[in-house]
Amino acid sequence: MSHQNTLSPVRLTMKAAPGQPEPSPALEQLYRGFEQELLVPLWTEIGDLMPPHPRSKASAHLWRWQRLLALAADAGRLVPVGRGGERRAIALANPALGGKPYATPTLWAAIQYLMPGENAPEHRHSQHAFRFVVEGEGVWTVVGGDAVRMSRGDFLPQAGMNWHAHHNAATEPMAWIDGLDIPFSYYTESQFFEFGRHQLSPAELTTPERSVSERLWGHPGLRPVSQPEPTPATPLLAYRWVDTDRALSDQLALEDEGHAATVSPGHAAVRFTNPTNGRDVLPTIRTEMHRVRAGGRTRTWREVGSSVFQVFEGRGTVQVGEQRWSVERGDMFVMPSWVPLCIQADADTHLDLFRFGDAPIFEALHAHRLQVDDAPGASAG
Repeated sequence: MSHQNTLSPVRLTMKAAPGQPEPSPALEQLYRGFEQELLVPLWTEIGDLMPPHPRSKASAHLWRWQRLLALAADAGRLVPVGRGGERRAIALANPALGGKPYATPTLWAAIQYLMPGENAPEHRHSQHAFRFVVEGEGVWTVVGGDAVRMSRGDFLPQAGMNWHAHHNAATEPMAWIDGLDIPFSYYTESQFFEFGRHQLSPAELTTPERSVSERLWGHPGLRPVSQPEPTPATPLLAYRWVDTDRALSDQLALEDEGHAATVSPGHAAVRFTNPTNGRDVLPTIRTEMHRVRAGGRTRTWREVGSSVFQVFEGRGTVQVGEQRWSVERGDMFVMPSWVPLCIQADADTHLDLFRFGDAPIFEALHAHRLQVDDAPGASAG
């Protein structure tokens, strides 16, 4: 009869398998002793703890933008925005993560929806965040008192512990995506949150074309001498689509002229960076825009760490591991850690994609690894 301690969460089972000790009554007694003292031997766990390569708990998955938008519009009619709920933000839940509101084990992605005339109240949190606008305009996000316009194609980062609120000054609803490192912060037990003011001041409920941060930091290659110190996150609160679009277009034009300007043939990409140090805009999140020319195909690549993509414009096909989907404007998909990805644009349109991922975390830990195939579109193996 077993004398197993039923209060112990440790459960060990003898297995007749290579690399495992021979099952015996003595081994059974040893395992029960381990359980009672809350001990786990490495030889029973090494396959899960130390696999030959990353085995992500997340799965590749696709969310259709039109369906997200329709459900967010329904929420706009039914769910108020105010103190307590704070935001009408609806998170993507990766189907392999047990119903948690996580797109990947480290990344949160959500669609946020604000009705005309609504204000989302002020708060702040230790999690780093951004907003990316795939369509619409009329909302201003107010970060530390600085009102920042949000329009199609704009990328708006916001470092942790900055007070922020939103107000919709338009006559139509507006939706955008939020990205945060909430799962990473939760796992590392490092999260803080504080409520702010219930209402913004009249001076903050303005609609300037350019924010204070843009007027100070938004000049390519130029740094204000009054701000000599590097900051861990970007002080620039808006990266405008007109600049991103021009950079991508110029890369492809330079490629046509014979210059080495693209990631691979027909694949242009830019990374949003912190103007004070040239690094990623946020300490835990990397953000990029990719453009694949009409009919073009990327190389297949995979890397340690996960990413979320949103199609900004165009149509094409993406293959993430064994999953293959046709995608169009607004659609969002997950690239889990060490799962290969290849992207192809349809023949009649280029394909633009916004990407955010957790690579800075792994680079800081010297654990990042990237594998890229030489031939565009080849299998990662």
